[in-house]
Amino acid sequence: MRAKYFFFGFGQVAKYYIDHLIKKKKKFSFNATSRSKTSSKFFREKKYTSFKFKDYEFDKNIYYEILCSDFIIVSVPPNKCKDLVVENFGSLLSLDANKKIIYLSATSVYGNHNGKWVSEKSKLKTKTNMGKGRLGAEKSWMKLFLNYKLNLNILRLSGIYSKENNALKRLNNGPRIFIKKNNQFFSRIRVEDIARALDKVLNNNKIKGEIFNISDDLPASNEEVTKYAAKLLNINNLSSVNSNKLQGSIKDFYKDSKKVNNLKMKKILKIKLKYPSYKEGLRDLRN
Repeated sequence: MRAKYFFFGFGQVAKYYIDHLIKKKKKFSFNATSRSKTSSKFFREKKYTSFKFKDYEFDKNIYYEILCSDFIIVSVPPNKCKDLVVENFGSLLSLDANKKIIYLSATSVYGNHNGKWVSEKSKLKTKTNMGKGRLGAEKSWMKLFLNYKLNLNILRLSGIYSKENNALKRLNNGPRIFIKKNNQFFSRIRVEDIARALDKVLNNNKIKGEIFNISDDLPASNEEVTKYAAKLLNINNLSSVNSNKLQGSIKDFYKDSKKVNNLKMKKILKIKLKYPSYKEGLRDLRN
């Protein structure tokens, strides 16, 4: 049977998930949304339709896509703490309690925990605009779940790195610096492991209404990761920048420090990470 996927947002997670399905030789079709006008496109030699979805302006054919898709994956960013998919299509989604839906959130919802471990049960203390937006979107989705018993699960993603975006590329292409701040911990996840986790959730018929942290095993500071990447590249002339000198959203980002616990992901989804830490992930990307 050919499964049909619909992606609200077609970023790197969606694209790597398509790659994952192709590697597993799955029979499937998909369509997606973008902020541009509706058009036919190709990805990995697969033809798909990219439907316009820009805030409250969208192609009405999305209604049909929702109705006929087996799986819906949502990654579009929130708008002022509101999830635009829920705002525009919540009433339609509520009609089918069997359709599998994934909302891709972020671990920014936890806020600052002063370098301590956080689990799915930890207090959500975010103070950044990004974290508040994701938390507001999560609440919208969970309200739909509670009211209509949707087949919904939420994945809280740690900092994503990939072939296209990683510490090695930043050192090769940009300033050779690291951010200096004491007791600063971030968790990360390579995008291929996100794709595997996404597949595990979508193919598990027993879980519903769950939240999972999707993260690797080794939280680390920007300094640790950058120095490790520099060592792999034989770069010795690194400079440090104190976090107090940062501006804008990047300054807000460095206000938070936490280590993200992934035990629930491993226990329930039975995932063995291909890249259990940034070290394995970066070594693979260097080769």
